[in-house]
Amino acid sequence: MIERFEKLTTGIGQIYKSIQKIKKHEMNSMGLKGTHVMCIHYLNLHPDGLTAADLCSLTKEDKAGISRILSDLEKQGFLAYDLPQTGKKYRAKACLTSEGKEYAKKVTNLILQATLEGGNGITEEEREIFYRILFLISDNLNRVCTELCSGKAESCPE
Repeated sequence: MIERFEKLTTGIGQIYKSIQKIKKHEMNSMGLKGTHVMCIHYLNLHPDGLTAADLCSLTKEDKAGISRILSDLEKQGFLAYDLPQTGKKYRAKACLTSEGKEYAKKVTNLILQATLEGGNGITEEEREIFYRILFLISDNLNRVCTELCSGKAESCPE
């Protein structure tokens, strides 16, 4: 049982570190940071824009991190806000600019390349089983976390 835990945490940890290295290396070559990848990706998938809350939900990043990323991307001219009549960014949707869309194409190609390389040697049936099991484990562990945090006065860490 302990060996399964070690294999799971070591395997997932190594995959995560590899993805972070790939993001960092490739995004640095474009003048961006690895943390920008998923925001650019999701904004590209939603041409009508996304709010910071939407991005937090999609990326599983915290609000402060998403705010920093959006600020960086706005300063670099990769996104603009669809401001409501109030003119305030609060709950406004961020949309990629034409320059942001050009970078999104590069990001999409990098994601596709990493996905293909990462899945090298895996059959479609194995891939389906892997993802089904991965998300089953994820859901089970999320349930455990929810149960651990329920009924506590202090908030649980994200």
